[in-house]
Amino acid sequence: MRPWLVRRLIYPLHERLLGRPTFAYLAELERTQWLSRQEIEDLQWRRLGALLRLAQAHSPWYARRMQEAGLDPHRDFDLEDFRRLPPVDKEDMRRHGAEMVWKGVPGGAHRYTTGGSSGQPLVFHYGRRRQASDAAGRMRARRWWGVEVGDPEVYLWGAPVELDKTDRIRRIRDRLFNQLVLNAFAMSPRNMESYLEAIRAFRPRCLYGYASSLALLAAHARDRGGLRVPSLRVVCTTGEPLYPHQRRLIEEGFGVPVANEFGSRDIGFTAHETPSGQMLLLSESLLLEVLDPQGNPVPPGALGEAVLTGLCSEAQPFIRYRTGDMLRLAAEPDREGRGLHVIAEVLGRTTDFIVRPDGTLMHALALIYVLRELPGVAAFRIVQQELNHFEVLVVPSERWRGDADEAAIRQGLQARLGPEARIALQRVEAIPVEASGKHRYVVSRVPLPEHLREATAGSDSHQEASA
Repeated sequence: MRPWLVRRLIYPLHERLLGRPTFAYLAELERTQWLSRQEIEDLQWRRLGALLRLAQAHSPWYARRMQEAGLDPHRDFDLEDFRRLPPVDKEDMRRHGAEMVWKGVPGGAHRYTTGGSSGQPLVFHYGRRRQASDAAGRMRARRWWGVEVGDPEVYLWGAPVELDKTDRIRRIRDRLFNQLVLNAFAMSPRNMESYLEAIRAFRPRCLYGYASSLALLAAHARDRGGLRVPSLRVVCTTGEPLYPHQRRLIEEGFGVPVANEFGSRDIGFTAHETPSGQMLLLSESLLLEVLDPQGNPVPPGALGEAVLTGLCSEAQPFIRYRTGDMLRLAAEPDREGRGLHVIAEVLGRTTDFIVRPDGTLMHALALIYVLRELPGVAAFRIVQQELNHFEVLVVPSERWRGDADEAAIRQGLQARLGPEARIALQRVEAIPVEASGKHRYVVSRVPLPEHLREATAGSDSHQEASA
């Protein structure tokens, strides 16, 4: 499909039919990024006041929190007043989500299930404005690298809906949007060889996907002399930390720069990397606080927890939301003159690979998806003890269906791991914490092949995965 046709007609029409103001917000972001820092912070404050007023009117739980904190969003308030609101965490979302959702939000409140670092699925709702913010923020960031809306892009991805290529509508949509989706959940040598050929033929301007999956594909390409596609401008990584050696691998394998992206399913896209090497916050959509363990703000350059307020999260407000991610804010401004806030460093979570009994490497998220959608599962962990031996720990919820849920878990995992995999499922009261103090979805005790360890290695010597 011709890029100009996607950019000017097909994509805008698609967003308009879904009721998403994506292109109007993109035009706004293109203008507001050049405001001064003070002007951007004034914009954030106005949007915060509007969000708090909507939350007070439509989210009973937040209305009580504001009343208890003595915060009246209809009167003048300052940052000190705002910080009297206690931070919200994932457990608050799980327990009180029904009291947070504004069902009558324009465009509707849409349900989504994701996971947290605790290994417990999180259900939340988002609205059309939040979707528009995510899409427009990513479009703007692509433009920094010379990639326009509608330019061909290849996604090395793994969400089940994007992998359902038997769905005719999904096929048509991918083609209409100039997008090609490759399966990040099955990185066998044969598949990776076919991926390189598909990328060559598709001639994308951007590759996008999980950092570790792209590094793995880049290592495969490098071992074959590298993949050079004249149209390619940038490789965008997401979903997990991008380690320096992975950045080098990707740049060597594909011959173009890497742009990292930071965010999560629950709070949305948070920050994007510029060609000058800085990570810029999507400041028009998010208010970021970096706090120490006592909940006090830390100065620029100091490490703290990212606490975010989603300024476009009207459907289910995320107000002072504890993300669990650790980062540092930079004292320096954007080198290209934007007023957006600069993040110096993100210390996030890692997502690694499972080795299937047939030797295929599988992104750990492929297994996570099996359990996180089941209402009967309150928490879980999958441990690969040996090549064909998997232990599954499950904390049942009140909606646990006994043998039916056990069968669904076994069938789902078996379908992804193959018939040789032995799956031992155990119901437990709680998931134990790792020695690191963190909770993990997936832990693999199986070492990767020597020639692939460089691509997937992180800061730990063993594989662990969270999302």
